[in-house]
Amino acid sequence: MRLRYKLIAATLLFTFTLTVVLSLVFLSEILRERIAQTESSNSVLVHQMLSATRTALQNGLRDHPPTETGEQALQAAIEYALQNDDALQETLNGFVRYSPSIQDAYLADANGRVLVSSDPALLNAQQPHRRDFSVVNTASLLEKRALLFGDPETLDMSLPLERNGQPFLTAHLGVRSTLLRNAYAPWLRDSAMICVFALAGALLVAAALSAAAMRPLEDISRELDVLSGTSGVETEEAQNSDAVQRVTSSISRLDERIRTSEQTRTEMATNLNSMLQTLKDGVMLIDADLRVIMASEAMHHFLPPGKDAELGAPLTDIFPRNTAIGALLADLLAERRSVRSQPVVLSDGRTVELSFDYFPGNAPGALLTLHDVAAQEELEREIEVARRMASIGRLTAGVGHEVKNPINAMVVHLELLRSKLASGAPPDGAQRHVDVLSSEMGRLDRVVQTLADFSRPMEPRFQEQDLLPIVQAVVQLVAAEAEKANISIAIAEVTPSAPLRVVADAELLRQALLNIVLNAMQAMPGGGAIQIQLSRERGSAVVSIRDTGTGIPPEKLDRIFDLYFTTKTTGSGIGLALTYRIVQMHGGVIAVASDANAASPEHGTTFSLRLPLTGRNTSASIPAVTA
Repeated sequence: MRLRYKLIAATLLFTFTLTVVLSLVFLSEILRERIAQTESSNSVLVHQMLSATRTALQNGLRDHPPTETGEQALQAAIEYALQNDDALQETLNGFVRYSPSIQDAYLADANGRVLVSSDPALLNAQQPHRRDFSVVNTASLLEKRALLFGDPETLDMSLPLERNGQPFLTAHLGVRSTLLRNAYAPWLRDSAMICVFALAGALLVAAALSAAAMRPLEDISRELDVLSGTSGVETEEAQNSDAVQRVTSSISRLDERIRTSEQTRTEMATNLNSMLQTLKDGVMLIDADLRVIMASEAMHHFLPPGKDAELGAPLTDIFPRNTAIGALLADLLAERRSVRSQPVVLSDGRTVELSFDYFPGNAPGALLTLHDVAAQEELEREIEVARRMASIGRLTAGVGHEVKNPINAMVVHLELLRSKLASGAPPDGAQRHVDVLSSEMGRLDRVVQTLADFSRPMEPRFQEQDLLPIVQAVVQLVAAEAEKANISIAIAEVTPSAPLRVVADAELLRQALLNIVLNAMQAMPGGGAIQIQLSRERGSAVVSIRDTGTGIPPEKLDRIFDLYFTTKTTGSGIGLALTYRIVQMHGGVIAVASDANAASPEHGTTFSLRLPLTGRNTSASIPAVTA
């Protein structure tokens, strides 16, 4: 059973028990109150009986006084007066007639002999032994129930009439338990029905409140799932668990995530300190009082002579107003304004870019960054030179092999020709070797000429333009040939957004894309599909060209961009090398992924060209073009 249902069941059981106990207490108090009312009303009747007895004695003894002296004569006169008083007898009969709980009423002398009674059977007999009615009030609820609903019993209520300090007559009322039950039954039934309705209502209310109390746990569980990073993940365990268990699990996950985040924060703080010490840019954090709370090691390269960025030092002392940086900072602080990459010329002639940003929200403080433009340009030049050197080395890696083969052939035939000439062989036999030498020299010349043409600097005409029309032009160019080869070509958009605008030479870029598409078509002699996708990733335009061809073996992937390397029997090994060079000229990157396993679902080759975007962004969509 789920914990939720257990909690609801426990709540209902508690409510049931509490309501039953309160109902029993209510019934007990109601019954006690009714019994007290019965005792009070019957007590009034007993006093009325004694009052009627006194009146009967006065009238009787006045009209028929004792004829003799003595106790016996007085007792006889009293009996005569009581038994012959019609008003007294009518009073006793009226009690029985009109009271719903009285069975009989009688007067007994000091010896317990009944002198006057509403029941003739008791007259002149010894009074019956009965329990006093007062025991009912002190009885428990179960005892009262046994008295009222058990075997019939008559209870006694009595009040003595004294003479000379001693009781000589006693008035008795007989209260029948069955008569009490009949008198109490209607309101006991009504009270019991009220208790039943109260119990049912309490259980319904408890169930509703329990369900309502559990409902916020669902919201809490969802919020905790969002915080713990599992929102929208419905596992079988989560589906079979209730809200309480899910909240417990979510709290555990959140606690683990907080601990992980705290560890990550500590590591990031450590890495930040390490990074600040290795950055060439000057970075300084200041608080609301314009005092330094953190500064990188490189900041001292930008400070005025004799100044130091000590922790707690005022910003105005580090950069006085009479310096270029100090004057700009003073204006920014006065206007509470932020700037990005603001050029500032230092006293030594260097140009730095100053960025000043206030912390987001209501957080006090700001971030000051100083960037040495000259150092960045020098570093970029070094990186560009390294990239070009690596590109030249990659593209010309196959030249040695192409040059070595004809030279080896030429050496062999020269040796053969020298041997024949030394032996005096006829000139006709040497002609074949001369022809081979001529052919190999021509081949060597073509290799050198191709390398010279390939290495000759291009003069691209860069212009900002949309990348989509360039791709569409390539598709239209090969559409007829693709249709004849049973190959479908489609352009699709991965993430709809603004046009992908790049700075490029459209002719060169079309040539690069055409080389890749033609290679893909040649890799699918039996037909297939080519998918071209355009997307935007981190400020770059990405063109992915995927085919369903035979793929490229893993051992050859690293060499496909080498000059003169080809996997085709009729290939020249220049197309992909030229594509690599064109992409490199545009400041881009080209990558390839391939699976040559025919049984693999990812069978085929994917070329990805990544070119830098211009930063312009206009609303447009990339339509699908199918050939």
